[in-house]
Amino acid sequence: MKIYYYHTRPILPAWEEWKRHRHPGHILYGLTHFRKNGIECVLHPYRYFPSRLRLMFYTLWTVLRCPEPYDVLYGTSYRGLELIIFLRALGIYRKPIAIWHHQAIPCTTNWFKNQISKFFYKGLDCLFFFSQTLIQDSLQAKKFPARNMHLIHWGADLEFYDSLLEQKAETTAEFISTGKENRDFETLLQAFQGLSAHLDVYSPTANGDAHYENTLHKYQHCENITIHFVDGIIPYELAKKVMEAKIVVIPCLDLSYTVGLTTLVEALALGLPILSTRNPKFEIDIENEGAGLYTEYKDSSSWQKAISYLHENPDIAKQMGKQGRRLAEQTYNLENYTQEVSTILKSLTIKQPVS
Repeated sequence: MKIYYYHTRPILPAWEEWKRHRHPGHILYGLTHFRKNGIECVLHPYRYFPSRLRLMFYTLWTVLRCPEPYDVLYGTSYRGLELIIFLRALGIYRKPIAIWHHQAIPCTTNWFKNQISKFFYKGLDCLFFFSQTLIQDSLQAKKFPARNMHLIHWGADLEFYDSLLEQKAETTAEFISTGKENRDFETLLQAFQGLSAHLDVYSPTANGDAHYENTLHKYQHCENITIHFVDGIIPYELAKKVMEAKIVVIPCLDLSYTVGLTTLVEALALGLPILSTRNPKFEIDIENEGAGLYTEYKDSSSWQKAISYLHENPDIAKQMGKQGRRLAEQTYNLENYTQEVSTILKSLTIKQPVS
């Protein structure tokens, strides 16, 4: 079987870095392990466009002109694929389309927008979700059949993290935060202010519409908080920093998707305990699984209690980390989720009718 592989980031540089254990494979959504599962890939030639409309037309032109035969179009997101999806809905584009849907299918009370959205989802044959909660939320929109929504147990590239752990010399940090998307730094830093526990924050000055610099600068005077500003996509460098810490913190804003999931699965792979805002969209319940503790949204006192507990009970924290690693080995890892995705992709054929 052969798929057209579409990603919203540069593909080849990341793949080459993965071969040298310098890029986590799970961020490539199965690319590194598809061949093991009997799937070959035609790689979409990535180009950056500041305009989403230009991206959509470039993608349309490139996909339609692809000289290599393939069976299914597989996308890590629908961003940039919109025009192809509409052509599929019209019956003009004949290949099945399978994509990762990072949020729940939206509901809208606007009749016109709702009709356009329904028609858009008619052009998709298969949706992959990170949690059952996202699937249940999506069903409320009544735009896509449940039989074509699939829960995938997305998890980390254990070989990548094991190669890092072989290089580990000592622990140099206590609590660490490396996430950049929709992070609630204000609540996190309020909680750490005045505590004896130490926090290292690795963050860009801004991410999208979120401007973190002002918030983070307010707390640089705190002796137990160290702010590190970083730029670009540097998962290898940040993973090395996380590996040297004791506890991973994930301060999430209250949004309707799996904010913080990449940081969470990295912590599981490294065998580190997790302290996170309670995100009901996670498939993994770290408290029930014994892999960490939850705090509530915008609740600095809840954070302080959890921080102090883990700081004062290092043996319990270590046991949480071990349990998290067991979860990664059993279920949430690149090998397992690529097998899940591959099985579903193989079930799709170009004869499948538009749903």
